[in-house]
Amino acid sequence: MTLSKPLGCFKCLSVAAIVIALGGIGFAYSGLYPMGADVPHNKLTYWVLETLRERSIARASDDIQVPADFDYSGRLLAGGADYNDMCAGCHLSPGQKDSDFSLGLYPVPPNLAEAPGEHGHDDEPTEQAQRRFWIIKHGIKASGMPAWAPGHDDDRIWSMVAFLEKLPTLSPAQYQILSARGETDDDHH
Repeated sequence: MTLSKPLGCFKCLSVAAIVIALGGIGFAYSGLYPMGADVPHNKLTYWVLETLRERSIARASDDIQVPADFDYSGRLLAGGADYNDMCAGCHLSPGQKDSDFSLGLYPVPPNLAEAPGEHGHDDEPTEQAQRRFWIIKHGIKASGMPAWAPGHDDDRIWSMVAFLEKLPTLSPAQYQILSARGETDDDHH
């Protein structure tokens, strides 16, 4: 008799799991969930997606080695020009609060010209650099953030990360100077 209770409980849990799975599949095929970028996710969906993204990036970036020459000033100049060309349209520049492009994206891309804590991340500097490197290299699915690895080597990506470390401290005038692409930088274009 004691064996039948656990079996009965297992059967109930199995049936419940099947019903939940079928309900989820039915909901997915119903087309009822709003997918327009102008309608925010409900709180549960947003929490699930945020948690999946953050835990995945933390796990994937944990063993990335920050280069010894990370603070090299040449990285700042190379990364600034790339940031201006490839990132500022979504992630903005000092003194900018939004752009036509960033207004239509959901989720809204973080304003990287602000201090990191202002857009939800208070990572240690090494963790922040690892995280940023991974995101730039691999992108984030269904967010508008592309993977830049196909056209950019790791050294070039590290230069963008180095520039991001300094970006929140730059005035609009300093940004203009550091993000200008020189005549010899055309090979990065």
